Amino acid sequence: MSFLAVPEIDVHELARKLGLDESFVLLDVREAWELDQAMIVDDRLKVVPMSRIAQLGEEALPEEVQLKEAEILVMCHHGVRSAQVTQWLLQRGWKNAVSVRGGIAAYAQEIDGSVGRY
Repeated sequence: MSFLAVPEIDVHELARKLGLDESFVLLDVREAWELDQAMIVDDRLKVVPMSRIAQLGEEALPEEVQLKEAEILVMCHHGVRSAQVTQWLLQRGWKNAVSVRGGIAAYAQEIDGSVGRY
């Protein structure tokens, strides 16, 4: 559990899920300039910067994320913003939102350095 006490998965579980043909949304809440530095390339990736969510609320979310039963794995740089967005989603009725502990930084360090670091 994160400091916000939201459900989490670690980057090893994320890597396992990415390797399977499972249906989920990997919601990256980092800003555009961060994506230029490091990014996981996957068809299930949806990018919605936290600043856009703060501005537009649920309206900022893509169709795949608006389904409150969808499995949503929320990721950021180190896991702080993803925990905040996960908490926000859960408070609004999403059932299967989890934060990726350690974010893209942990993924790059522990799983695949080719995704980039910053």
